[in-house]
Amino acid sequence: MIIERRFHGPEGSGNGGYVAGRLAGRVPIDTVTVTLRRPPPLETELAVTVEDERGHSARLWDGERLIAEALAGAIVVPPIAAVPFEEALKAAEKYRAAENHPFPGCFVCGPDREPGDGLRLEPGPVTEGTVAAPWVPERVPERELVWAALDCPGGWSFDVAGRPAVLGTMTAQVMDVPRAGERCVVMGFARSREGRKMHAATALYGAGGRLLGRAEQIWIEVDPETFGR
Repeated sequence: MIIERRFHGPEGSGNGGYVAGRLAGRVPIDTVTVTLRRPPPLETELAVTVEDERGHSARLWDGERLIAEALAGAIVVPPIAAVPFEEALKAAEKYRAAENHPFPGCFVCGPDREPGDGLRLEPGPVTEGTVAAPWVPERVPERELVWAALDCPGGWSFDVAGRPAVLGTMTAQVMDVPRAGERCVVMGFARSREGRKMHAATALYGAGGRLLGRAEQIWIEVDPETFGR
């Protein structure tokens, strides 16, 4: 497996949701938990090993360095309720990262990405601890791009512009992918905080309120100047 440079989150590191989605694709079950152990390197041949005979567990390696682990997961809480697409558009106008993004080139939410190059999600607040972002994919996305879309809104529910954080663990269930041109809404919800750990939940809805995917996450606060060193 090779993570192309365009799919980075922090500079020099793969976007957590995208990498998690790539690895989850190697585990043939409905709901998968992926734990990121190290910043995923870019443009590097990474090895994937299957850890049990049913194929329900996999690991991602850079040589002898463990990058990520995937295994069967479960989500027991109901998904965050959606807001209308028009409300998500208004929330995006309040996106806090325009001038203070810790990783401005992020494939998912980086404001420096050109249209068509990144997802350019803009998760803005709708209520305390809840954000929403509109998303209209130009083409039918791969499932790992749904994982990516479910990633960053969880962090922005905690306003990571002021306290930068990266994805540590993500449990996701993808029911379907959007249609090309479908008006989608991604929701993020701040559930709880334990020191440097932040627990979030996200959900992706398509037109008519159909649930496309949902996730639970653990985010870890980092120093963006030293992350990945």
